[in-house]
Amino acid sequence: MDTYHEPVMGPEMLELLRPSGPGLYLDGTLGGGSHTRLILEACAECRVLAVDRDGDAIDHARSALADLADRVRFLRCRFDRAPLDAEARDRGLDGAVLDLGISSRQLESDARGFTFRRGVALDMRMDEGTDLDAARFLAEATEERLTQVFRDFGEEPKARRLAREIVKRRGTAVLETSDDLVAALAVTLGRAPSARDKARIFQAVRIAVNEELESLELGLPAIREVMNDGAVMVVISYHSLEDRVVKNAFREWSRACVCPPQLPACTCRGRPLGETLTRKPMRPGETEVERNPRARSARLRAWRRAA
Repeated sequence: MDTYHEPVMGPEMLELLRPSGPGLYLDGTLGGGSHTRLILEACAECRVLAVDRDGDAIDHARSALADLADRVRFLRCRFDRAPLDAEARDRGLDGAVLDLGISSRQLESDARGFTFRRGVALDMRMDEGTDLDAARFLAEATEERLTQVFRDFGEEPKARRLAREIVKRRGTAVLETSDDLVAALAVTLGRAPSARDKARIFQAVRIAVNEELESLELGLPAIREVMNDGAVMVVISYHSLEDRVVKNAFREWSRACVCPPQLPACTCRGRPLGETLTRKPMRPGETEVERNPRARSARLRAWRRAA
């Protein structure tokens, strides 16, 4: 199996997606290409539009999928921009997979700056070609913005206090490394932060730097619009904020009427756009979690466009 990033809930994804025929499928979060390989090996005629904003992931996947290269087309961009691709618009997608979050390779590489291991430069960019890294975000964001990020993305009860501590510290020195951010968190909490404390705060900064929720909120309807009738969208998320966006989108698309309740008569589409295939999120089994502990927080939801 690919050592870049082990595919999470691969059998469940395939059972819901059911790739077949000469269909075109979107892997919007390519990583090392694990989900793309599963799709192509399950379907001899299928093709995959393989998308990732991380150039390193694209390079790795090209090599890992060399034996299937004639059925893969790589595209470097955020997945919310993938529906702008000419083939996706003209041909339509027969299915789509999004495996959100970061890959094991990104997390384990000190050079990428996602980790809170000591002495690591604060970077956290999924696309290294963008200007805004974590250090710049912490240096330029207002106290209100920092508070919102730590509260909403990190679920930190002392979000405002942490924001103030960061603003205070950056007045004399730029926060450049993981140690700098952990030190600000330690002062805020009045104790040494636990690994869970640090993970929440670093995750919050990562989400803000990469505009992950914005990409998801834009990407879900954009992908839906280029899906063919009967096509399935599978989304695997790893924290409650992502899962809530997916759940709410699928719920709204599955309703016949989305008019405000005060309207005397329906004036909207009057029919569901499709159906949610997962009443509750699917979770990885014990065997998978034992083999891949990072799968523990995964939640899988699926939706099918109406025929």
